[in-house]
Amino acid sequence: MFTAKRRRPNKPLLSAVVLLGASALVLTGCSGGGSGGGTDNPTTFEFLKNAENTTTQPVLDALASGSCTAENDAAPLEVNSVPQADLDAQIQLLATQDGLPPMFSAGGNPAEGAKLAKAGYLVDFDKALTELGVRDKVAEGAVSTIKKLYGGSFSFLPYQYNIEGIFYNKELFEKNGWAVPETWDDLLKIAGEAKSAGLTPFAASGEQGWPLTRLISGYLFRSLGADALQDVADGKAKLTDPEYVAAAQAVADLGAAGYFGSNVASLDYDAATNEFLTGKAAMIYMGSWLLGNINSESNQIGADNVGFFKFPGVAGGSGSIDEYPSNVGLPATFNAKTYAADNSVGAWLKCITSNYGNEALAQGQITGFIADKKVELPAISQTIADEIAGAKDSVLWFEALFNAKASNISSTNAALLVTGQLSAEQFMKLVQDALDEG
Repeated sequence: MFTAKRRRPNKPLLSAVVLLGASALVLTGCSGGGSGGGTDNPTTFEFLKNAENTTTQPVLDALASGSCTAENDAAPLEVNSVPQADLDAQIQLLATQDGLPPMFSAGGNPAEGAKLAKAGYLVDFDKALTELGVRDKVAEGAVSTIKKLYGGSFSFLPYQYNIEGIFYNKELFEKNGWAVPETWDDLLKIAGEAKSAGLTPFAASGEQGWPLTRLISGYLFRSLGADALQDVADGKAKLTDPEYVAAAQAVADLGAAGYFGSNVASLDYDAATNEFLTGKAAMIYMGSWLLGNINSESNQIGADNVGFFKFPGVAGGSGSIDEYPSNVGLPATFNAKTYAADNSVGAWLKCITSNYGNEALAQGQITGFIADKKVELPAISQTIADEIAGAKDSVLWFEALFNAKASNISSTNAALLVTGQLSAEQFMKLVQDALDEG
């Protein structure tokens, strides 16, 4: 791996517990040779990331030795890391101490990122990228997702961007004469015929839970529209309202019909993925992060045999089939103070925005940045890349706007919903009660 000029090796920062008792040490430890600490004239371009993120740094390293060589000469890239579990506390403390580095990863809670944006700590990328002449290098679908997550502000950059939908076994569909479904009723018809043919219609992990609740939110967005879960977050609606319970009931009905197979409650993520990639399941709802598995040698049905379609429409629903559930995975942002004070930070922002999409794609990653260089991709990866490039709007996912307790209750009880141990009303009440408790 390339090491940026004069760049120091990665070093983990002190834990949040230690930092809270030693703020002076925080400012020294995060100074990055002058780039952090809120200084007006950084000598390095520091990026503070969560240690679990292994995808962003290789792209930045490649840019530092290639397209962004001049920017790296002026302010060498320096990457520091901290465990994800400590990141929110680290960022909050550094903000209060005027010690945020030029670029840093988002914490685990989007609400905290929204607070930083509202308080003026973060760069307004709508404005900054327009002034730099590179605003068109970020996909509008990714911007839509970021704004929904971070209080309406385009304050984070989509170093990852995942869209979600249904991957399907093309050979099975062709063999059985199934057309790609456009409506929920079409999907149910295929599921029934798949079960009759001895297949599992939908591979899904009940152990993780969220692959099941993603189906609930998908149904809600198609039946009630893109604001369905924002209305719950804003107190305009409750999950216990009849139209919300109907979405949970639709997914419960899939389980009652046996469309998830007999072992859905005990199936983990890897096992569910394997069920699809060995040809035992006709479909799997998943995000584009599944491409790594699809394009691997362990895929027994072959990457060319995998297709992708949007979550289907619901009869009489007000949602649009063109709105992809999506997330930005591991976003990062820029410190507004260092951006305003030092031209080298702006130069890095411009170069990253202009070139990140191309370099990431060359490394097999799909991001929210526009890639305008042709890279030969597997057909399914090209399909996803094309969908992302053309997407203009997005929706989130079931737990995206929930508090931690409600998120946990949702994921841990989803399997009980599809196995009939909880009714749709009971499931939605459990989650709503957790939301009401704050």
